[in-house]
Amino acid sequence: MQQQYWVGDFYIDVSRNQITYQQHTQTLAPKALAVLSVLAQYQGKVLSQDKLLDAVWQDVIVSPNTLQRSIAQLRKAFGDDGKEQVFIKTHAKQGYSLEVKVRWDDKSTAVTESTLPSHSHEQTIASELPVTPTKKKRPFRPTVSFTILGGIIAFGAMTLLNQPKPDTFHVEKLTALTATDNRENAGIYSPDGDYVVFHRYEDRLCINNLWAKHTQTQAEFQLTQQLKSNGTHTFSEDGNTLYFVQEQDCRQPITQKRCYQLMSLDFAKSLISPQQPTTLMECKNSRLRAPNWLTNGALALLQQHNTRWELIRYSIDSKESQIIYGSEEDNVISYAYSRAENLIALTTLNTNNEYHLVLVSPEGELRSKIAIQYPKEIAQYRFIYPSFSPLDEKLVFSTGRQLFTLSYDGQIENVSLPLDEPMGSPSFHPNGDRILVIKGFYDRDIASFSFTQSDTFTEQPDKTIHQAKLDIIERSISSEGSAVFQPNGSKLAFRSQRSGIDQVWISDGQSSQQLSNFAMDSYIEGLIWAKDGKSIMANSAKELYQLSLDDSSQHFSFPVPIEQLFAWDSEQQTALANIRVAGLIKFAELNLQELTFITLQETPVNWAQYANTRQIIYTDQLDRFWHTGGIEDTLIDALITQGSDKRFVFKNNTLYGINEQFQFWRYNLANEQFEELTQLPKTLDYLTDVRGDAALISMRINAKKELAELTLSQ
Repeated sequence: MQQQYWVGDFYIDVSRNQITYQQHTQTLAPKALAVLSVLAQYQGKVLSQDKLLDAVWQDVIVSPNTLQRSIAQLRKAFGDDGKEQVFIKTHAKQGYSLEVKVRWDDKSTAVTESTLPSHSHEQTIASELPVTPTKKKRPFRPTVSFTILGGIIAFGAMTLLNQPKPDTFHVEKLTALTATDNRENAGIYSPDGDYVVFHRYEDRLCINNLWAKHTQTQAEFQLTQQLKSNGTHTFSEDGNTLYFVQEQDCRQPITQKRCYQLMSLDFAKSLISPQQPTTLMECKNSRLRAPNWLTNGALALLQQHNTRWELIRYSIDSKESQIIYGSEEDNVISYAYSRAENLIALTTLNTNNEYHLVLVSPEGELRSKIAIQYPKEIAQYRFIYPSFSPLDEKLVFSTGRQLFTLSYDGQIENVSLPLDEPMGSPSFHPNGDRILVIKGFYDRDIASFSFTQSDTFTEQPDKTIHQAKLDIIERSISSEGSAVFQPNGSKLAFRSQRSGIDQVWISDGQSSQQLSNFAMDSYIEGLIWAKDGKSIMANSAKELYQLSLDDSSQHFSFPVPIEQLFAWDSEQQTALANIRVAGLIKFAELNLQELTFITLQETPVNWAQYANTRQIIYTDQLDRFWHTGGIEDTLIDALITQGSDKRFVFKNNTLYGINEQFQFWRYNLANEQFEELTQLPKTLDYLTDVRGDAALISMRINAKKELAELTLSQ
């Protein structure tokens, strides 16, 4: 089908997604122009909504509201107010028709002053053509840069269609709002825009609280006392109340160690003095996150049963909930709510591991469901978390050092240069003149300690257990971790972000060099040596790669994403991992030769290791240790209180682990002997390997996050 034609005096260029009239050019969404092109093919005839939907949105579930939005955009572009309906006419209970005559160009001619039509130009009516969608084109994306360099940052904005305005607006300045030694995150604006509210975690005291900062006076206010939460929060529409989810240890764990409470906080009173939040409800067998105030005393929340997330609507008055969106076919990844549009945008993953953008009303009415088209800059298994923006029918999200827009028709466009520091997705001020972002870094080092020599311990006052002396062996100002000893060798493999991207590095004790070359915004979740010490298996961006020390590599293209790699038997060519099957996370054993897997548990495990070629040791969601073999898996009763999220190592029939009191211990599986060996600091992240009497751990040195505000030029 031709890509250029005339509708009256308007020149339509489908290839550029543009409508031009008297040298004034407007850019429209591709789907809107696709609707116009179908109407143009049948100029003067009535086409039903179903026919238009089938033609433009083939194999995609959308509601008539999606079509109506496209019609409204076209009328706006034509200057048609929808009442007189000069261009596009609505026929009650029948459909739409294009009333203005169409002239089809035989050539793709650029629009100049000489080619623009006058009212006397002859017009030709389009011939009868089958209703087919126009060739899909990528929508217009304004050029945007987003770099923290000299405080000059540009961010794309869609022009208003009825009057010419700049395609972009620029940031006048970057202001650090919370330049402290603490970690600040989850920042939002109050509805009136006078305050930003955020979490502040004080590392020295291990205390987390909600704080507020006045955007004009810069005065800060502590809102709570020792809060057990660090997730997102939301304001009621009037700005009087804050709602958030508090996470804490369950008194009597049944299916999970953590319980989730929906809390409310009187914001005005908290500005005077810190207040105790009120518990509205508690979940002991499901998880809650991401509250968002809707309307009429209701909150949207993500709730997880087993491993599937759904979006619910919770009424504060009636204490009842109903599902807004969720099914056996879809797992909700994230959502955002636009108060201005009264619209919810969800990203979902279906049972075929396909990503969709779903638009629904707060009552659960489906507006559209569109497949998301990932560009090459984003790893195919990476989740995205878009938020609404001032851009016309576009959301915005960050993958760390890159910023993207996601249009309502599922198209993603990179709209920024790589950032020099990772940033979360922006939150826009109610007036649209400022952007709130979280930026920061995580500094983690690799340490070793000996757990058998008495001269490596310092005496504790209570004489019960010695404090380990740590030796930092890999240090940078970025994140290092997952260090593992080379079998039958002296090298060390570890992951590091010292080059700006999470990569595999090798150290010989004197110098280090980068072994892998993974893409930007890739993250490594598992790093294991082969038994011969000549290669390493790494899980990067949820895919497996075998990296040899001779610089060769092999990619194992499994049909499912690898969420977490736990163990690798290089001789048997099997591996233990959490994988995502049909949208849900399961524990499985992988066959690397045939690229197949066997599901071991229908739910994920926290950590796992091979005990021998046929037996496995793993920890469940309650951090309990289990040993496979025999008719059923066996609970290791001696370790019932020793589990934690710090992982464990199994070597020479002995388990090594760290409990929740940060005590390093070992347990011999054969003679069932248990020993507490040494005390470790609370800045420890993970235990990563043991060899002889030496252990490797990841240590948190500095975790810096702060709020920054980008002021936009008018």
